[in-house]
Amino acid sequence: MAGHGLLAAGLVLLAVMAPAFAVDHTVGDSSGWASGVDYTTWASDKTFKVGDTLVFQYGASHNVAEVGSADYSACSASNSIQSFSDQDTKITLTKPGTRYFICGVTGHCAGGMKLAVKVSPAATATTPAPAATPAAPSDTPSTTTPATTTPATTTPAATTPATATSTKSADSVGGASGVDARFAMGPLVGAVGLMGLALMG
Repeated sequence: MAGHGLLAAGLVLLAVMAPAFAVDHTVGDSSGWASGVDYTTWASDKTFKVGDTLVFQYGASHNVAEVGSADYSACSASNSIQSFSDQDTKITLTKPGTRYFICGVTGHCAGGMKLAVKVSPAATATTPAPAATPAAPSDTPSTTTPATTTPATTTPAATTPATATSTKSADSVGGASGVDARFAMGPLVGAVGLMGLALMG
């Protein structure tokens, strides 16, 4: 029975740690990159993120030209940033901002073969902070001030030399940045907890 629990714990861990995957957007869906498609409406209900890919599928009578904003408005491919005519063009969205595409064949852009996509930053994987664990009892007296308004006094049980306190911040662990440490430690703590539950069950 514990084997099933470990398997379940492992699957949950994989699901938590799985990165957000990029999306391939087939421009125009089943219509592809063609005359007579409203690409503004097509793009209006989609979210484009850094890492996603635009897939342009079109016939030999069309092409894809990436242009700047002014050339997009003017339907001009004469100053294109890049152009393609391979009939199956894949363009990876590499940075946030608006990207503009037109068909460079005369009259096609004016007929609606133009696409502007607003690219958002890629989603970052976030890991919830691990739950606080109670500190283990120690022989050293606590230096924490009580959270009450009544005065309290503590008498040390023994005179021991004060231990040096760490100068590392809570965000710094073993040379890794705080984000890296939390990213690594969160899933690790979760996995250990899940395995402990699986072994107890």
